Amino acid sequence: MSDDAEISARTDAYFNRTRAIVARFGDKQVTYAVFLRRPVISAPRLMLDWLRVVARVRGVEIGTQVVHPEGTWVGAGEPIVYLTGSLYALSDLETILLQKLGPASVAAHHAYQMCLALPKVAFLAMEARHCAGAEMQDMMGYAAATGSAAAKREGARGFIGNANDLTAHWFGNPRGLGTMPHSLIGYAGSTLRAAEMYRETFPDEPMTVLVDYFGLEITDALAVCARFPDLAASGGLSFRLDTHGGRFLEGLDPAASYAVLERHVPGAIRRYRSETELRFLVGTGVSAAAIWRFREALDRAGYRAVKIVASSGFGVEKCRVMADAQAPIDVVGTGSFIPDAWHETYATADIVAYDGVPLVKLGREFLLRR
Repeated sequence: MSDDAEISARTDAYFNRTRAIVARFGDKQVTYAVFLRRPVISAPRLMLDWLRVVARVRGVEIGTQVVHPEGTWVGAGEPIVYLTGSLYALSDLETILLQKLGPASVAAHHAYQMCLALPKVAFLAMEARHCAGAEMQDMMGYAAATGSAAAKREGARGFIGNANDLTAHWFGNPRGLGTMPHSLIGYAGSTLRAAEMYRETFPDEPMTVLVDYFGLEITDALAVCARFPDLAASGGLSFRLDTHGGRFLEGLDPAASYAVLERHVPGAIRRYRSETELRFLVGTGVSAAAIWRFREALDRAGYRAVKIVASSGFGVEKCRVMADAQAPIDVVGTGSFIPDAWHETYATADIVAYDGVPLVKLGREFLLRR
């Protein structure tokens, strides 16, 4: 997407008209400030890579001053990048370059916050199914890796990989990670049989078994452990909890959920501040109580080396609640770093100088170079 026809088709009409007017009345050298209106983690690589390709195709120079390097925190309204070049060459690029910066930077910030909330937990990016095509899929993979790298610099484990091959390179991996979906359990007819099929097909790999299909998370997990005791003892066996929000984990109800937390983290239930937090603590689905109860059952049966993978709606807020409840999670599988409020992802670019003379629309003086 670097030739003029493609760019023109995807850009806003007034930018195309501006380019035509500048071609008729004479060019000027301009500087753009590119920013977002909310705090983010700087994620400009996709935008900058695209600009370099366009500059090469058009045979022009586009100067870039990255004020906030990739993976650093950016305050609301602070320019992330200044772009300098011909107005004729730059004027029709604004729509696309903003698309490549805003969503990635917001998603990176979400990933960063999630990793810092649970610094001892590994994360697996599972965003692909929620993306609107390959371009968004690549962008969100890049964003998760960028936010993760920022959190790792502060001591978090961060993202260890993702769930598809296309974007595995952002995490330094040759391919995506993952074992089985619900469809394999249904196909096999039982959770245990699905585990057996998986182990027979991939005998040399660690195994993560999904255990919520029949609503027998604990029963099925213990059956798999008994079938593969060596794998369970070696730490090569994990279970993924993905219990949906329409029911409780096997054996739990509201009273039993409160009791679980009272046994392990009694202070957590006394510190909740909202109905959402309460649901994450003791509600249906993959709650803190569910994870503690599952860990209890494994440990009591002697399977202390077996790991727990938690998924289902693990955004920033849920990660913070799990941290407060000290939920014994080993890995979080999530695509919930994808922004919910898409309006927050809107990046903006304003010209702040024409032929070297500072000039910006009234109210945006904060964008001028200092």
